[in-house]
Amino acid sequence: MAKLLIVYHTHTGNTTAMAEAVYEGASSTGATVTMKRAADARAEDILDSDAVCFGTPDNFSYMSGIMKDFFDRVWIAIRDSAVDKPYTAFCSSGSGGKQALDSIDAVCEGLEFKKVVEGILAKGKPSSDVLKQCKELGKKLAQL
Repeated sequence: MAKLLIVYHTHTGNTTAMAEAVYEGASSTGATVTMKRAADARAEDILDSDAVCFGTPDNFSYMSGIMKDFFDRVWIAIRDSAVDKPYTAFCSSGSGGKQALDSIDAVCEGLEFKKVVEGILAKGKPSSDVLKQCKELGKKLAQL
């Protein structure tokens, strides 16, 4: 059974709604899913998972500072131990957001993680269609 980790940060609750939809989709497959705020997540959480999904708001065309702090804290501990770890990301944004997803991709590329599904972007409050996409994303990650 797959073990999926969702690491996210939120300011308004929009990213939380997306994380919960990913959680719901992955859980529906029977996978073991752990959802953690970036401030509380640790290197061991990544190492103990089969796949990771990162969620962030777009802050000044970049991932949130708390998400960046998470990567800074775990980088040394995971950089050689999680090569080819499947991952994807999602982002909520008032405008744009692609750059925030790109910033997560850049970090994960440096860690040699393996991007398995294109990231999902919500403009503002995630629509029902975006939440459906997030559920499907969770299912896909859980079935790797």
